[in-house]
Amino acid sequence: MNQTGTLLCVAQNAKRCLTVPFILAAAIAWAAASPSKNAALSPSKNTALSPSKNKDLQPALRWAEGRQGCTFVRGDDGKYRYGLWMEDLGITLVVDSQELQRTRHRLDPFLGLVLTFRYRGAGEQEIAGRQISLEFVTHSHVVHSALDPDAFATEYQNNVDAFAEENVREIEKHPEKKEAKEAMVRAYEKELVEVQEFLTTRGLRDVKLDAANPQASGWIFFRAKDKWIGAWKKKEEFVLRVSLPNRVVEFPFSLPPSVGDVILRRRTN
Repeated sequence: MNQTGTLLCVAQNAKRCLTVPFILAAAIAWAAASPSKNAALSPSKNTALSPSKNKDLQPALRWAEGRQGCTFVRGDDGKYRYGLWMEDLGITLVVDSQELQRTRHRLDPFLGLVLTFRYRGAGEQEIAGRQISLEFVTHSHVVHSALDPDAFATEYQNNVDAFAEENVREIEKHPEKKEAKEAMVRAYEKELVEVQEFLTTRGLRDVKLDAANPQASGWIFFRAKDKWIGAWKKKEEFVLRVSLPNRVVEFPFSLPPSVGDVILRRRTN
């Protein structure tokens, strides 16, 4: 098991879950070496928590400090990497340290996270976006399901179009604001192109993992604004859940992991 960095796994109780978002970052180096089988998690008295409180009452595997199979790496690329290994499946969650700040500048605020699945079982494991949700713990425990990348790309287009139409009407009422309004529309149109390309090319797709196709990686997006989710707090707490057919895997995490935590990013030439 990769022991780089400090082992951080926070155990938290979850109540409900909902959705959203993402990062327009270039490349992500997800170095996570596969841990040995004797370090894997399994649903036993020593490693599994009480069953998840969802309607299916599936057994939940959740990060906890010092637990075998849990890893945390604080990278110099500005990203936090959380790993959880079971006997047949490993999952790595990558969170950009600046993701919350990025949401403030988006027309339709959303959060983006990266998931990598590595399967080493004898059968097959289905991975689908509908299995993934994010609980906003510090915002009334509201839960959002992962957004479908293609559907969200279309929705984002509609939002930008509506914004542009509204600004045309505003310019007619206030011609003196034309330059500022048009500049804002151009900025969102540029953002739209980048967002749509990223959603359609980098989003996590439904897949079945087996011995011939053991790994899948991709971005997952969650809506980051509704009547329960307002301004970000100094420390935000979340629980990412992956509901598999025979278990629920939970990733409690915070941004930042500790108040005032800052990553000095490595410069890229």
